[in-house]
Amino acid sequence: MGANVSSPAVVNISDLRLLAEKRLPRMVFDYIDSGADREQTLSQNCAAFNEIFFRPRCAVATPTCNLTTSVLDQEFQLPFMLAPVGSSRLFYPKGEVVAAREAGKAGTGYTLSTLSGCRLEDVKEATNSPAWYQLYLLGGRDVALKTIQRAKLAGFSAIVVTIDTPVSGLRERDLLNGTKELLSRNPIKMLPYLSQMVVKPCWMTQWLGDGGLMSFPNVELEDGPMGYTEIGPALEASVVTWEDLKWIREAWGGKIVVKGVHIGDDARKALALGVDAIVVSNHGARQLDSVAPTIRVLPEVVKAVNGKIDVLLDGGIRRGGDVIKALCLGAKGVLIGRAYAYGLAAAGGPGVARAIEIIKTDVLRTMKLLGCDSVKSLNNSFITIPESWK
Repeated sequence: MGANVSSPAVVNISDLRLLAEKRLPRMVFDYIDSGADREQTLSQNCAAFNEIFFRPRCAVATPTCNLTTSVLDQEFQLPFMLAPVGSSRLFYPKGEVVAAREAGKAGTGYTLSTLSGCRLEDVKEATNSPAWYQLYLLGGRDVALKTIQRAKLAGFSAIVVTIDTPVSGLRERDLLNGTKELLSRNPIKMLPYLSQMVVKPCWMTQWLGDGGLMSFPNVELEDGPMGYTEIGPALEASVVTWEDLKWIREAWGGKIVVKGVHIGDDARKALALGVDAIVVSNHGARQLDSVAPTIRVLPEVVKAVNGKIDVLLDGGIRRGGDVIKALCLGAKGVLIGRAYAYGLAAAGGPGVARAIEIIKTDVLRTMKLLGCDSVKSLNNSFITIPESWK
């Protein structure tokens, strides 16, 4: 059903990526793996971490390290949570439910994408840890209001409003793989691209057994759940503005997170509108290419909010050291997306658990080598950054 992720050979997230690539059709793997346009920001999101160097305290005994962090007045056993990843059900049957369950077992949070193939109620039921709901305004305000009420009743503890998707980014690998043609259900258009699915019989059997091409049950239109092929036009018709945060907050009545902040000015706008947290994110480099890597702009955003609200970071996290560097620069926690998506695609629940374990082990080892016994004690004295970042 999936790869042996417990093998001694699986030691880092890159190993899970290779296993996912072996199991998935090209178009599905590239959905996880690709970025926008020439993928400059995709590579820089990871590479920018290499510009930060550690300053360890040596001859310090750290027999135990406390990894507990608090975000939105909620306690998590790990300083990283699982980010919203749309269409996870394409990677593995009931993908969102599977990922949420593993997040709960690890004592950390899960964020459910609007573009989920699983009902939000089922996802929340699967985890015993805090879960957040990431909101797109697909279908318009009335549809969103109904979803907000469902999320409230289901027990989600925060709404995450994504603000960086006025249109879908240009993902050139999707064009090469014939994703649009394969989704069209037109046999003539599909034919040149079907071979990539046929050569993955295990995935195809599981996918068909899980219902095949999914719809989005958390976007309830008048004629039923939104279909997969409707995403692009629906995004362009549902641009989120700062004004929308007002009615979303009124309808939700709880904690609100804004995801997709790139610059200090937008961070200050979000702060003025009373949001509770910000996620510094460039959508995994899948929207506007050539924007700065998220770790590079984190100091600007942290300075802009001046400790008044929580700041999280999303993008480029592949190792525990990356998590530590973000915390040293002022993030209260980070969101990991591709890191666990590769695990989910490789082996379902055990793959997600392995991704979490890999990063947790990295974090613990890095903390001990730094001579720091609690993530709450991390600050910029543990790192050196380029002068241009200051």
